[in-house]
Amino acid sequence: MQPKSPSILECPVGRAVETVGEWWSILILRDAFQGSTKFDEFSRSLGIAPNILSRRLAHLTESGMFVRRRYQERPPRYEYVLTDKARDFFPVVAALLAWGNKHLAPKGEAILLASRDDVRPLEPVVVDAASMQPITLANAVVIAGPRASRLMRRRLALLKAMNPAVAPAGD
Repeated sequence: MQPKSPSILECPVGRAVETVGEWWSILILRDAFQGSTKFDEFSRSLGIAPNILSRRLAHLTESGMFVRRRYQERPPRYEYVLTDKARDFFPVVAALLAWGNKHLAPKGEAILLASRDDVRPLEPVVVDAASMQPITLANAVVIAGPRASRLMRRRLALLKAMNPAVAPAGD
């Protein structure tokens, strides 16, 4: 279990990692995005030990990423259905796939993301909804939101003081 300091759990990245940061969880979600819903399907695809898979599925269900639904009475069997919260995680997996293809595929891409309509390869990018411009390290900075605690505001101010070159323009 990782330490849960208030500043880490106040950060959306910290909360996200707490929910899906364990690598089996991301691979389970990856397979669920491709249609897997049953314990045996995840087990077969991932080669994961049953006890680990049970714990990860329970955690993802408790975290609101899956809804557990009975599909067979005798013996009782359940499937794991993606929630809206989980479907909203799909762009993260798409970005990981693109990053992995770009930086970790020495022999070329083994898996591509493609359009369902025409099977044209897709290149995931993160864009600003208002301007439709790509969001990059060069044009984005983290700032305190309206609900940030004093502790978080101090932490961000300290980071800004240590790294003035990455501070927002106009500060």
